[in-house]
Amino acid sequence: QVQLVESGGGSVQAGGSLRLSCAASGYTRNCMGWFRQAPGKEREKVATMNTADGTTLYAESVKGRFAISQHNANNTLYLQMNNLKPEDTAMYYCASAAVWHKYCGGNVYEYYGQGTQVTVSS
Repeated sequence: QVQLVESGGGSVQAGGSLRLSCAASGYTRNCMGWFRQAPGKEREKVATMNTADGTTLYAESVKGRFAISQHNANNTLYLQMNNLKPEDTAMYYCASAAVWHKYCGGNVYEYYGQGTQVTVSS
């Protein structure tokens, strides 16, 4: 059983930064990522990482502002968010695939954490 626990959300003004953390336990696979969902909108894939080779993918809306990374020693996934905008306001979820995948940008995520709220004010 995989457990994912997010932390690091909060309220910031536009232009500010936050770093989200995801503590993973259990047998996580190589594909891990961050998703977000704003009220009334569908869940959106923000960033993914193939933890086996470090390959990262980003949504166009966050490219150049967000960075996904991992700390292997403590099995933690991070999302550094810079130059935050009001449209980044959402609940952010950490996710993991259930089996190994060669490509982590597809619809392969089956485990999600409870989420951490990010609110950006203008």
